Amino acid sequence: MRPHDEPRGWGALQPPPGYYSADGRPPDAIQRGLILDWAVNQRIAGGWRVESRCGTQAVMVRGNALNHVLHAILMVFTCFLWGAVWLVLAATNKVERVSLTVDARGDIVSVNGPG
Repeated sequence: MRPHDEPRGWGALQPPPGYYSADGRPPDAIQRGLILDWAVNQRIAGGWRVESRCGTQAVMVRGNALNHVLHAILMVFTCFLWGAVWLVLAATNKVERVSLTVDARGDIVSVNGPG
């Protein structure tokens, strides 16, 4: 992980101008939803997928869980030779989870979750 616990490849988390009102008022619920849509689309372009989304919060996931049942069956049918492959996959496989929330001021807050 990079400093500040941001996943690799994440730049600025604020949308471009035009998502906020011109007179400086805090964004309403519709604008906050649009800001979150923009942030989610940026992450999807970077290889993330949406696990859940509601209102002004979304949970993004990158990576896949390892199918241990399949690997156990393969190991049995290959006389335990597949065990080495399974160990390498289990050691290198990771799942990243991030929660994106748009607060009342329209700022995007990201919180890393358990993998």
